[in-house]
Amino acid sequence: MARSPGAELALLLLGGFQSMVDDVHSELAHRGHPGVRASHEFALRAIDEGADTASELGRRLSVSKQGAARTITALEKLGYVEREPDPSDARLKRLRVTDRGHDMMTLGASLFDDVRERWAAYMGPDQLKTLEAHLAQLVANRPSSVDAAARLNEDLGESA
Repeated sequence: MARSPGAELALLLLGGFQSMVDDVHSELAHRGHPGVRASHEFALRAIDEGADTASELGRRLSVSKQGAARTITALEKLGYVEREPDPSDARLKRLRVTDRGHDMMTLGASLFDDVRERWAAYMGPDQLKTLEAHLAQLVANRPSSVDAAARLNEDLGESA
């Protein structure tokens, strides 16, 4: 049975996203950051923006507290986050992105820019700008890109 044009478009968009992520992950591994997944980068950005507990991270990423805890454990093993005592409640541990985590996020952002430049060279910078403008309009009233990406990870069954 043939796919509908709408389903085909959705698969092309997903494929484009996955292509960018795969290129970035491959280069991150080559540059000393093996084992990084898209969900790790989304979680690090959320933590850096204030989601400093498993509960808050789970809310921010639209995953369970247990799913957030698994991601936190993976990030700790990779050296990207640390748990620090809360200054006002010694029973609580707050998450903090480490220097290594910030380095990976900076490098990852640069690598995404490199992929974007390759795409611009392939299709032409004006065509890419037009595509980006149309996509931005289509998603203007949607949740943040981090929330959407977290939901995509959950939909695809990606875990830490």
